[in-house]
Amino acid sequence: MAKKIILSTTNDISTDNRVHKVAMLLMQLGFDVHWVGRALPNSLPLDRPYRTSRMRLFFAKGGLFYAEFHVRLFLFLLRHRGAVLVSNDLDTLLPNYLASRLYKTALVYDSHEYFCGVPEIQGRWVKKVWLAVERAIFPRLKHIWTVNESIADLYEKDYGIRPSVFRNISPKPSTFAPKSRAALNLPENRRIVINQGSGMNVDRGLEEAVEAVAGMDGWLLLLVGSGDAIPGLKEKVQLEGWQEKVLFIDRMPYDQLLHYTATADVGLSLDKDSNINYRFSLPNKLFDYIHCSTPVVTSRVVEVKRIVEEYNVGLTVHVENILALQRSIAAVAEHSDAYAPGLKRAQGELSWERESMPLKNFYGQFL
Repeated sequence: MAKKIILSTTNDISTDNRVHKVAMLLMQLGFDVHWVGRALPNSLPLDRPYRTSRMRLFFAKGGLFYAEFHVRLFLFLLRHRGAVLVSNDLDTLLPNYLASRLYKTALVYDSHEYFCGVPEIQGRWVKKVWLAVERAIFPRLKHIWTVNESIADLYEKDYGIRPSVFRNISPKPSTFAPKSRAALNLPENRRIVINQGSGMNVDRGLEEAVEAVAGMDGWLLLLVGSGDAIPGLKEKVQLEGWQEKVLFIDRMPYDQLLHYTATADVGLSLDKDSNINYRFSLPNKLFDYIHCSTPVVTSRVVEVKRIVEEYNVGLTVHVENILALQRSIAAVAEHSDAYAPGLKRAQGELSWERESMPLKNFYGQFL
């Protein structure tokens, strides 16, 4: 009988590509994979080769949501004695930790970011709550992963424990045949710049991207995905009359998203150095752009700048300088051939296949 492993997240399973990659890897290793998350009103249908559960919760956000989610997740985990537990991010750690202690089973903590550094909780009482949870549990953990060396440095400084690292690198699209712009209902006679993902939040340069592209003749900005900055951006676009310059597209399955990524002239990743979490972020979309051969314009946050400059896949810019942002976007599109060799080298070296090798060795110990 296959060893059971349970992955838990607070988000909607259908658009979390990072955890899906891990789930597929665990299946290939021979685990009986079960991923539990939450159901949202706009959740997409699921068709996965592993088991999934999506909890419908009464509360959608805030302290009551987390209280309800933690209780429901803990009760769920109690029904799966003997399973290896994988907690994705701090907001799932407490119920996983309690269940693992109760049943004396293995617990893996997969920290996708420096959680207590996210801007949404700074200056709020909830940060004290999350810090208390982290400080109580983190030093007791044995199996910890995070997404880059910079964040591993932060945790080592905080707790004297260095997590292992695997970067959130996209798998290479193996049989990917990009759709035409006509098939995607996109204009053929305009340059296209794209920003994508489910974390299009404040301080991620979206306001600057909208303002920059609105002032560029012959350009269209695609914002594909979701995030807390989107409602305000839609109001701004409506107010300024920029509907012909900015196109909002709801989040979609990963294989559909890549068609839009591949058709763009430039990909954007404009996280600001406004908080410690963004300073050391390494967004998955950067690797999506690379694997779709779309050169980039990015901010100068540490991990992103390192890859852009090492592989010469685009330009970095001070996000707040709108004129510099416009010039960088135009220059990358104009000289896209110059970035082709770097994109090709990055595609070969920055692969999920290579990055997942230590994960295979690690999870193999639980079989």
